Amino acid sequence: MANLSIRKLDDKTLKRLRIQAAQHGVSMEEEVRQILKRSVAAPERLGDLALRLFNPAYGDKPLELPKRKPHQPMKF
Repeated sequence: MANLSIRKLDDKTLKRLRIQAAQHGVSMEEEVRQILKRSVAAPERLGDLALRLFNPAYGDKPLELPKRKPHQPMKF
């Protein structure tokens, strides 16, 4: 396993990290591991990935569906 040192971390960030770790019931080191793991993980939903990949190609316009008349229910 690799080690990572973080220099020049301001006191406010360190305090927030300490509080967040305590709220989750883990050490600050474990909290940082979880934050880093989530930040580089694959998207949770496939739809989010598809939007990120294909939305620029198709623009930000919402999809327009053709108007249709409602169908009549079948009679038995």
